Amino acid sequence: MLRISNIKVRENITDEKLVHQILHKYHIKSSDIIHWNISKKSIDARKKTNIFFNYTIDIEVKDESKYPNIHKIKLIDIDQNIKDKINANLIHSLKSEAPPIIVGAGPAGLFAALTLVQNGICPIIIEQGKTVEERKKDVDNFLYNKKLNIASNVQFGEGGAGTFSDGKLTTGIHNPLCQKVLKEFVNFGAPQEILYLSKPHIGTDKLIDVIKNMRNYILSKGGKFYFSTKFINFTTVHHKIHSILLKNLVTNDTFEIQTNKLILAIGHSSRDTFELLYNNGITMEKKNFSVGVRIEHLQKDINKAQYGENPKLKLPPAEYKLAYHAPSGRSCYTFCMCPGGTVIASSSEENTIVTNGMSNYLRNGTNANAALLVNVMPDDFKDSSPLAGIYFQKDLEEKAFILGGANYHAPIQKVKDFLDNKKSSTIGSVIPSYLPGTTLSNLNDILPLFVSSTLKEGILYFDKKLSGFANPDSILTGVETRSSSPVKIPRNHSLISNIEGIYPCGEGAGYAGGIMSAAVDGIKCSLSILGAND
Repeated sequence: MLRISNIKVRENITDEKLVHQILHKYHIKSSDIIHWNISKKSIDARKKTNIFFNYTIDIEVKDESKYPNIHKIKLIDIDQNIKDKINANLIHSLKSEAPPIIVGAGPAGLFAALTLVQNGICPIIIEQGKTVEERKKDVDNFLYNKKLNIASNVQFGEGGAGTFSDGKLTTGIHNPLCQKVLKEFVNFGAPQEILYLSKPHIGTDKLIDVIKNMRNYILSKGGKFYFSTKFINFTTVHHKIHSILLKNLVTNDTFEIQTNKLILAIGHSSRDTFELLYNNGITMEKKNFSVGVRIEHLQKDINKAQYGENPKLKLPPAEYKLAYHAPSGRSCYTFCMCPGGTVIASSSEENTIVTNGMSNYLRNGTNANAALLVNVMPDDFKDSSPLAGIYFQKDLEEKAFILGGANYHAPIQKVKDFLDNKKSSTIGSVIPSYLPGTTLSNLNDILPLFVSSTLKEGILYFDKKLSGFANPDSILTGVETRSSSPVKIPRNHSLISNIEGIYPCGEGAGYAGGIMSAAVDGIKCSLSILGAND
């Protein structure tokens, strides 16, 4: 395979025309080409007067020796690499045992299930929420009617929390399995471009169909789903998982299923499940997490700050990613930035306010939003319990509920008023997007001092990096508490907890921080079950 990198493009052209120009420049004959594809595409906007796309293109030719001056690469076949490691004898024995059970149908759970069925093992997937189509109805019922379903909402249900957060696929991990995740998403209907964009996303509107297609494939291969079914307990024999106890949330019936392989892909908001696991002897630890608010700007202002007044290229809605390290040792950073998106109500417990961000595929909304967070450390809690972080989060969410009016309206504040520690009395140029509604407030009244003070320092610092970030009319919406899990469930080199046969997995177990890393961890847990976890 020939790889041509660092291709700078300063005009709006089709991919086909770009490749034609590349072939001409490098004297590659069309008749020699077997296949070509874009390997990477990014935007370089460091100089507003010289913005360009940067491409890397891979070209497969009949005879590479004819092009000695072009860089050659050997692509790794991830699927074949996995197949070579899987223990065929182990699969044979697994087929005669009770099926593996996966609790949670978020990215970790779905990709764990997908990996198993692709290798002939038929798992059972347990999900307390509903199918993604029915879940969408529950989410809308909360947004427009304030009717919260604590089992099926933005946090819980098929697809996990990432379904209603833009379908963002950026990640800080560098694992070959990331490419497999992207390819699987495309196989199930995601846009082809996620394979090469430097900051890929699917969009909530498209991700709903992708997840449905993935479920139908798993079903077609023998997997089985129990929706509206809650994991309420488990039994062990000789310190090994033996069975799990479930409750049908529609009929209230309970039933038991035996298994010796249990993947816990429970997500970062399954607080009652964390307590269940801890009370039943699963080793757990406190871990760092972050809390803060959502900040909203006009998308056109973010575009101007990032691209300048009149960019020549047709560019997507601009993004940003910012970080500040305070003298106190705290950090403030932006997370899950949603161009052209909305701030979405993400409560999963009654009488709480939780915010998140969401964008559809086109990202064509009026506002941009992002989480604005400050790190919280285990030493911040007097309580030594591994669950202390959960209690910290919930306390903040309940205070936000009361500050917002105790009616699921979120407390909001203009940036200037927040900096001045003054309750907002009017809305300016930025109209808040949060539903069911908002209440003008002073967020300083509920945020811990170390959070509010670090947020203020961060906002002023970010304004120097991104012009207009501290726009007085920008809106802060409280509170954002679920950026990551506050607990970690330790596991050994085989990804097993202190109880044999239980595989803590994904964000809830503390091993992921987004759709991509959660999906990768789900694959890894299933590969461990299949004997290919090296």
